[in-house]
Amino acid sequence: MIFTLARRELRSLFLSPLAWAILAIVQFITAYLFLSQLQEFLLIQSKLAAIENAPGVTELVIVPLYGSAAFIMMLVTPLLTMRLISEERRNKSLALLLSAPISMTEIIIGKYLGMLGFAAIMIFMMTLMPLSLYFAGSLDSGLLFTIVLGISLLLAAFISIGLYMSSLTAQPTIAAMSTFGILLMLWIIDWAGNKADAAASGLLEYISMLRHFEAFTKGIFSSSDFVYYILFISLFLILSIRRLDSDRLQR
Repeated sequence: MIFTLARRELRSLFLSPLAWAILAIVQFITAYLFLSQLQEFLLIQSKLAAIENAPGVTELVIVPLYGSAAFIMMLVTPLLTMRLISEERRNKSLALLLSAPISMTEIIIGKYLGMLGFAAIMIFMMTLMPLSLYFAGSLDSGLLFTIVLGISLLLAAFISIGLYMSSLTAQPTIAAMSTFGILLMLWIIDWAGNKADAAASGLLEYISMLRHFEAFTKGIFSSSDFVYYILFISLFLILSIRRLDSDRLQR
């Protein structure tokens, strides 16, 4: 039933003009950034050849690309997730879903996996650009794999927040704005840590999504960063399940 709901959610996304527009815009922007970074790399390539242990195309082209893509994903994720549950609540179809012989966990996980499928398509299309450089030279495959894993975990965390905020309201616009507000706060929260004491600074840096993603962009796979994202995703999925359970009990 989970995968049935996931397929239904993914199919409904591709029936929406908004999803196609977001897919096209993200691809266009990332392609422009990729070509711009690549052009700059080609201009300085001769100078880099004279430098010992100079950074390669992976560090100078691919890493900035995914860094910019992470910020773009923060902007578009609220638009993708805002209708996951709020639209059904507004259209009065949520009552039918809650009365169906399926658990709240299956509903939430199904919707979450459907949105993850769309996110995987976006990341795959984006990754085709760096992979095209294999025909022209060598890439740091380890760094590329690590940064793709990092942005996948980051986007999965974004979606979990969007799903929860969508479960709280019947207005998709409110869900989108509140999701963006939380994502932005978690993105920049460690900036306040620079002016706080050591203990508070460490806590804010741990909460910050940006800090954990930066490690992946450096080719560092840390179990603490991986666990952070898993716990983060699990927390908001559990909160979403409890929210639907509360709605069912009220009926």
